[in-house]
Amino acid sequence: MLLELQDICFERDGKKILKNINLEIDLEKFIAITGPNGSGKSTLVKIIMGIEKPDSGKIIFDGKDITNLSINERANLGISFAFQQPVKFKGITVYDLLKMAGRKRISKKEACEVLSKVGLCAKEYVDREVNGSLSGGELKRIEIATVVLRGAKLTIFDEPEAGIDLWSFNNLIEVFENMRELIKGTTLIISHQERILNIADEVILLKSGKIVNRGSSKDILEKELINRKCCKVNKCSNN
Repeated sequence: MLLELQDICFERDGKKILKNINLEIDLEKFIAITGPNGSGKSTLVKIIMGIEKPDSGKIIFDGKDITNLSINERANLGISFAFQQPVKFKGITVYDLLKMAGRKRISKKEACEVLSKVGLCAKEYVDREVNGSLSGGELKRIEIATVVLRGAKLTIFDEPEAGIDLWSFNNLIEVFENMRELIKGTTLIISHQERILNIADEVILLKSGKIVNRGSSKDILEKELINRKCCKVNKCSNN
């Protein structure tokens, strides 16, 4: 067992956002969390990373209680977080960023190899500045390259499809399809995109701050489609 959440509750401004969340995540799994807007998905992963602190409950990571640990302490234990909008660094090159992410000396050749794995032409990017000249899709790929170099036990992605165009998303899907080879650990990803859900080992459905279902992508999507049709039929009947 890599990660275990025990009775996690979180309230903000009098609203209960997470309600007694119990969740177990195994080693070397690709897990997707999905659900409607406002269901608590982003809050849940921020609590795992330590950006937010739960009002009650425990977080156990790799056998250790990390509930009260800081973001840096969790990162040192092997938890990595990728934001919806990757951070830009004026004056820092892609090579500089990869060196910092790897926490060790890497050659430009090694940096280029990692960039190639995430679908970037290494020679064109390794010396580029990580700034606004890069598109959303390019920044996402560079961020994934930093994740690969970190070698985290648990990598969390919060809606990686956000802020990128369709062409970039289609190319990014190929990277996620190869995620098991790129990242030797567990990947936890928040997404609404069916193509991402389809490549996950399991999908967790969150609604109104509760886990309401967990299973294969096919089972979850089929049940949701049936539920939506039933809701439309009932609504029409009531009218």
